[in-house]
Amino acid sequence: QSQFVESGGGLVQTGGSLRLSCAASEFVVGYYAVGWFRQAPGKELERVVCISSSGDDTLYSDSAKGRFTVSRDNAKNMVYLQMNSLKPEDTGVYYCAARRSPYGTYCPTTAMEYWGKGTPVTVSS
Repeated sequence: QSQFVESGGGLVQTGGSLRLSCAASEFVVGYYAVGWFRQAPGKELERVVCISSSGDDTLYSDSAKGRFTVSRDNAKNMVYLQMNSLKPEDTGVYYCAARRSPYGTYCPTTAMEYWGKGTPVTVSS
């Protein structure tokens, strides 16, 4: 049973927006740095953004800067990714993942402890 569940993906036109949500269960997400990752068809998994456990620090990939915004509500055990000005190259399966960390934005793919099953995003041209 997945301990992280993503939702909010779907089909959107170029320039549109989507808000992804990630719900944590069976662990307190407030103790964890959380990353959003994506995997485009035929490509490797890449990190989109990492947010520290408190939410005070974020680290975006170059492709996400200025268009995506990550946020979290630790009281609700939730993490969000607002995606604006979407492009076809944003198409992929989006995953959230957590790594226990009291501070910092260190979210390497190989060190994340909990993963969701992903939510698909398709941006049509």
